[in-house]
Order: sequence, then structure tokens, then C-alpha cells
Amino acid sequence: MNGPGFNPLVSQLSPPAIPSVQAWGRSYDGAYGGLIDLSQAAPGHPPHPDMLRWMAEAAASPVVARYGLIEGDPDLRAAYADYLAKAYQTRLGAKNVLLTSGCNQAFAIAATVIAEAGDAVLLSRPCYFNHETTLSMMGVEPRFFSCRPEDGFVPRIDDIAAALDGRVKALALVTPNNPTGADYPPSLLADILALCRENDIWLILDETYRDFAGDDGAPPHSLFGIDGWENNLIQLYSFSKSFAIPGHRLGAIAAGAEVIRQATKVMDNLQICAPRIPQYAVCRGLDALAGWRAENRMEIAQRGRAMQSAFADLPGWDIRSIGAYFAFVSHPFAGAGSGEVAERLARDFGVVTIPGSYFGDGLDPFLRFAFANVDAGQIAEAVQRLRLAG
Repeated sequence: MNGPGFNPLVSQLSPPAIPSVQAWGRSYDGAYGGLIDLSQAAPGHPPHPDMLRWMAEAAASPVVARYGLIEGDPDLRAAYADYLAKAYQTRLGAKNVLLTSGCNQAFAIAATVIAEAGDAVLLSRPCYFNHETTLSMMGVEPRFFSCRPEDGFVPRIDDIAAALDGRVKALALVTPNNPTGADYPPSLLADILALCRENDIWLILDETYRDFAGDDGAPPHSLFGIDGWENNLIQLYSFSKSFAIPGHRLGAIAAGAEVIRQATKVMDNLQICAPRIPQYAVCRGLDALAGWRAENRMEIAQRGRAMQSAFADLPGWDIRSIGAYFAFVSHPFAGAGSGEVAERLARDFGVVTIPGSYFGDGLDPFLRFAFANVDAGQIAEAVQRLRLAG
């Protein structure tokens, strides 16, 4: 007997992307030196010592060991709302915040709140693959519009509009983008939200990497200042990158009070409450570690510049978009699938990247390089190995 079987919405999915490419790297024999892993979007530096101390305090607390409020600990909800209000020059309160176990969970909660099986959610292509698979598991159709290399993979409003129909309940965007690094201009985001309002759909805006965008002092966008924003906008965020705590899984939803009320129902059935140890530490670090986080942002920006410099004289390789944690790069192996190229680079040269095809159809000419967890020397060494690969 074969047993009762599995949910086809799950069994039809491909295995998780990051472990699959890292498995190729484990086959590398070290011929050119140590493995250089440019696959996962993770900070290469450890948490600040104060963060570790605060988390240790929380781990030793009998109070923190108890269940917390479903929406999140009140102190962090209020502190994060104040942080958002300052960053976006707007007015937000704790009622607009729900804390989650990472940003992937934040997306799953938001999607569950606004879409049901048979609905569609529009994604960009290239897209963050976990958004696509989350929707697929829910029985929600992932729809796509294409971003173009000649535009640096920044969306065109007309392409979004052309993809909307009566079944699309939401548009989900990531800015700065994963996988391309493209940072969407504030004026474009305003136009996109206006389009969503005209079509009575939600805009789910994943800003996981916003702390690593340009630092000109201006707000990332003005969407929270638009009258009635809460009727169409849901913003997602992760504390993992900025505080270097991806293993502690802490994210957030910022939205209208009614969205938060509905999201609380979903959260209660998923996890009861977000992990409380990082909530305790992040609440103390939001203001206290602002300078440290700014230094890390500048260091990662320097790594991005090192990527651009290293690729500048590498024949056949072309950075088509870069920003935040990522470079989306065209490779010189015409006719070869991006999976084939990435596997060869990992197995034979010890350079682990993610194939462009993992981010959608038609993207075989590209590889994604995540450079936040390597230094300038490793970047230069990786590019030298690419040169040897042809």
C-alpha cells in the first residue's frame, strides 16, 4: 500500500532553493581555496554584543518564557510604530503593528487575510520564490508581470495595470528587491498604490531590505501619508538583517487597525505569538544601536561597490541590477541553463550562487549574487574564479 498521500499543493512544489544550491557547494573539493557562498541573504557579521546580552537576559526571564500577546509585546509594538513614524515622517501607532516570526510568516499572514483559494495575487518576475510557493500552498494563483533588464528590473506601471483583472486581490512587491536589488522610486510606489486603489486591490509591500537602501535622509516613500492608505496598503519588514539575528525569526506587519485585527486571528492559529527573546532585545536596540546599524549599512554598501568594481573588467559578465544585498548578473554561457551554470560554479570553483530560473521563467541568462555575507577580498576572489570558469 502507498499510504493516504499528500496535499498536492505541497507535493508539487520544488524543494527549498537555498539548501539545494548549498548542496552543490558541498561537492566542491577545495581546489581553488575555500568555499565562497553568495547564495543566502544573511548578514556576515554577528549581532552587537549588547543584543547578545539583552537576549541572554530575556532567555533567563521566567516572564519572557510565558506566552506573550498575539499581536506582540506592547513595548516593541509602540517602539516600532514610533520608529516607522519617524522614518516615514507620518503618524502610526501600536494599533498598526503586529509582530511575526520573520517576514516569510508576515507574508503568509497577510496573504491569508486578504486572499482565499481561487483568488490570484500578482507578483513581479523576477519574484522572491517564497512568495510564489506560499501562495501556491494556499491554493491562491500566483500571477506575474515582467520587469525588464533594460529598466534595471524596476516595474513599469503599465505592465502592472495590464496584468490586473477581477480575480487579482493583491499586488505583492519587494523593494529593495530580492533577487535584483532594485530600489523602487517613491514616485513609482505612489503611482502603484494609486493604481491599486483604483482597482480596489491590496498592495503588499515587503521592505525587508529597506535599511540597506540609499541613505539620503529622505523617507523610503510617502505611502503612509496618503489619506486612506490603510484601506489598501500592508507593509512587511524583517528585523533579521539589520540586527543580524536571522535565526531568532522576528518580523512585522504594519497596516491599518482592521488588517491587524484580522491578522491576529491568523497569528493565533500559527504561532500564538512571535518569539519573545528577540522582541525584548530589539525593543532595547531600536534606538540604542542605530549607529551600529548605520555602520553595517555602509559596510554592505561598500561591498556592493566592490562587486561593481570587480565585475567591471570581467568579460561576458554584466551586473544588470544591484542594491541592498543583491546583484542580478547575466552570465556569458549562452544557451546554458542557469541551474547548469550555477551547479558548475559551485561544484568546480567553489562559488555558490542562485540560478535566475529559480526566480521565474525566462531568467536563465542570470544568476543572483548575495554579497552581504562576504567581504571585498572574497568578492575579488569569487570574480577571479568566474574568470577561470570562462
